[in-house]
Amino acid sequence: MVLDTGSDSEAGAPGRRQLARIRSADSLDDLTTVVHADSIDEAYVRAKRLWSRRPVTTTGTRDGLPGTRVTVDGVAIVVHGITHAGTDAERTAVRRHASDAADADVYCEQGIRSMYLTDFADVCAMDDYRWAMQRCADLGSEHRLSDLPRSEFQGLRESLEGVGDDLREAAFAVIESGSALYGDDFSATLGAVASDVFTDAEDLATGEDFEAFRRTRRAAEDPTALAALQEYYRRVLLPQPLEREWLRRHDRELELITHARNARMADYVVHEAEGARVEVIVGAAHQPGVRYYLEQYRDGTRERADFDYVD
Repeated sequence: MVLDTGSDSEAGAPGRRQLARIRSADSLDDLTTVVHADSIDEAYVRAKRLWSRRPVTTTGTRDGLPGTRVTVDGVAIVVHGITHAGTDAERTAVRRHASDAADADVYCEQGIRSMYLTDFADVCAMDDYRWAMQRCADLGSEHRLSDLPRSEFQGLRESLEGVGDDLREAAFAVIESGSALYGDDFSATLGAVASDVFTDAEDLATGEDFEAFRRTRRAAEDPTALAALQEYYRRVLLPQPLEREWLRRHDRELELITHARNARMADYVVHEAEGARVEVIVGAAHQPGVRYYLEQYRDGTRERADFDYVD
């Protein structure tokens, strides 16, 4: 089952005018006026809180991996978000979905094909990692990834986000393990406290908190829970221009390796798509961003440009 994004699913929601203004804000400066904040930091946090309350429909898994559909120039493009945690359960679900999509063009985030779909000759791995690494190199020698060989994609996120993630994930794992004894509500409450302690400015822009950790672990072992994980990222991530500006202000390379890749993947798919249906498989945290840029193509606010592949 997929969610058709052609209509405004937020219509009739409380504060819909303010949500529309957040959606249309082009910069964090604009956002301060929209949410009546005194600073960019205050505006960003307040907008995320408002944005996360809006109604978001969870997609189902009855017809394969859950996803959202955007139609661009008559081509139905369905974007599916997964954990890419390497579990047997997810591998089976992704391979089944790719087999069932034999009549569609299938593209996947670079790294997912080698993880799950190496023997699927018709599945195309995009060049989003290589593209991001090239952009990082263009920043100059003062940036920590500028001299990293472009072939070294494994563990790239870990090298960016640092060893501090280990402590955060260990804490999250302990809290999650307690849900069996104390219930999900107790774990969620304690997890929210831990998120406040461990979540920094960069984590806010990429959705790295306890709830994402919990939903990711569950979805990795039970792909029917992917819809709930996708829903969460759609709730907590603001429209791409805002998240990208926030992240650029704090970590330019992390912005390139995360949200900037969403634009690259959308561009890649729109440039390459030839059939009437396209299936795109990406990490769940990337799904809202890829969808955002596809909707820009759909609405005519993003134009096709010259496209060069990254070797």
